Amino acid sequence: MTSEPLAPGAPAIILYRQVDRDDSGRNAHEDNYVRIKILTEEGRKYGTVNIPSYKGKEDVVNIRARTIRPDGAIVEFDGKVFEKSIVRGRNVRYLEKSFTLPDVQVGGILEYYYTFDLKEQGADTCGLYSCPFLLHDSFWILSEELFTKKARFSLKPFRDEHSSGPVTLRWSWHDLPPGADPKEYPDHVVRMEANNIPAFETEDYMPPENDLKAHVDFIYSTDAPEKNADEFWKKIGKKRNGELEGFVGKSQAMQGAVAQIVSPDDPPEAKLRKIYDRVQQIRNTSYELQKTAQEQKREKEKPAQSVEDVWSRQYGNGVQLTWLFLGLARAAGFEAYGVWVADRRNYFFTPVTMQSYRLSANVVLVKLNDKDLYFDPGAEFTPFGMLTWSETGVQGLRLDKDGGTWIKTPLPASSESRVERKAKLKLSETGDLAGKLTVTYTGLEAMYHRLEVRHADEAARKKFLENAVKGQIPLATEAELMNTPDWNSSETSLVAEFEVKIPGWASNAGKMVVIPAAIFTAGEKHIFEHANRDHPIYFDYPYEKADDVAIELPSGWRLGSLPRARNEDRRVVGYTLNVENGTDSLHLTRKLKVDFMLLEAKYYPQMRDFFEAVRTGDEEQIVLQPAVAKASGN
Repeated sequence: MTSEPLAPGAPAIILYRQVDRDDSGRNAHEDNYVRIKILTEEGRKYGTVNIPSYKGKEDVVNIRARTIRPDGAIVEFDGKVFEKSIVRGRNVRYLEKSFTLPDVQVGGILEYYYTFDLKEQGADTCGLYSCPFLLHDSFWILSEELFTKKARFSLKPFRDEHSSGPVTLRWSWHDLPPGADPKEYPDHVVRMEANNIPAFETEDYMPPENDLKAHVDFIYSTDAPEKNADEFWKKIGKKRNGELEGFVGKSQAMQGAVAQIVSPDDPPEAKLRKIYDRVQQIRNTSYELQKTAQEQKREKEKPAQSVEDVWSRQYGNGVQLTWLFLGLARAAGFEAYGVWVADRRNYFFTPVTMQSYRLSANVVLVKLNDKDLYFDPGAEFTPFGMLTWSETGVQGLRLDKDGGTWIKTPLPASSESRVERKAKLKLSETGDLAGKLTVTYTGLEAMYHRLEVRHADEAARKKFLENAVKGQIPLATEAELMNTPDWNSSETSLVAEFEVKIPGWASNAGKMVVIPAAIFTAGEKHIFEHANRDHPIYFDYPYEKADDVAIELPSGWRLGSLPRARNEDRRVVGYTLNVENGTDSLHLTRKLKVDFMLLEAKYYPQMRDFFEAVRTGDEEQIVLQPAVAKASGN
């Protein structure tokens, strides 16, 4: 075999893939087997295998592999496996195990096998504080980077220890290939075969890929499933509201705590801010380094049964702290509601599929000055009046005794999450650019920088910020952090002050010297370069970048020419660039905004055109006339 007609030009294909998932007992696991045919020289790269896993939810074990050479000889894998942490999106971390198979040749075959050891998790039917049994977020993902000739899948469902049969199980699917049909067999195992599964194309800034791939989702329930979605959610809403009210209790119980936080004559917003700040000062166990079971047992940290327990202990997990804020807000006289919302990091939620476990994040809605404000103090470093990005622009169920009401959380404006860079630099006669730079992160930009290094020491935090600056400048740059930023606050901006040097920023052009019109441009250098697009365009959240740079020129240097000012206003995106000439100085201002979350793929040509205009503007040149010496050429 040298090619696959259904995948012309493919460097390799998956001949066969098998996934066998077992949820039936406490030692749940998923076995994976893959057989790959190498078709071209480029395909040899698939000899290095990377297996990502969710830290704390699953572990990759039992890795075995071998290479079958074109002559049929078998070369066994030596067993060396490497592990590293990888980041996919904002604050979404995976552990990745990687290994390389030996003697990979064109025409050869790769085989490898591994197991996901699945950690116990709560099910959608669990209460807030206890669960009668433990389930797993079970699914099959069919699509892979390579075309798959044939695949088989199986699921052995969870069985209640106290029942002779399995709990109720149903499944939904997306974009299955023709002929693929999940069925439950007499042994209660669900099986499916699929043939000729197209390769999945990964694109920049696309929605969660597992939501786009062909997949099957499995939903467990202890109750008979409702056929009507409205009735299903009414039942779920009443159940969750009962759990919430049992935890929050009567507002009178927390009035003593409120009296310790606010003054009677505080305006309403001031009261709410004080309550919010106080809740965020409480120890949040969800963001602590993971403890062993023995450590937890020694500390005897039993789950809190009410907001009063959380307040008296002065610690709780993120869910409990957010509900504590609800109880305190109600005790202070505010109209406030508990809300369960979807988390859009890994999928988009729709009520039609009746997957209640996907309403997995809790927030609080407070009526203030005739406005609906949303809060999540249980998400560390989240500013007052904002939600973590994955909870914005999503559906949620506002709880009440009648079953709840659907709401949609607001998407923050781009101006609320901002990176502002202000620099005072000096250009040397040899073309180096150096001076002071202050970077200010606000809103969600500040929040995610703080989250990223919350467990790091000062040296690692310093390096993190320095690398962030270097990563935004297209030339090799020296950057040293000079101040100690406030890493602990959720309200104040994160301000970092640097000494920077960019060697060789200016270059010779005959008798002239040229420098770029913008400095911090690396982030936009390669956005949307491809001509075509299959998937929607998706940004985590709206944001702005604003640069204000003053450059002092060497004595006697004169301006040759300035690029024209640019103003690209495309409603949901915008870009401005302006260069002004002063006495022996230049003033550069640049602003970029992205003010949307999701656009259909049909708008890709306009978005690609916009970022091409951004790159063109950023690459504009300022022409300077040196007095005597010229800059060293690049």
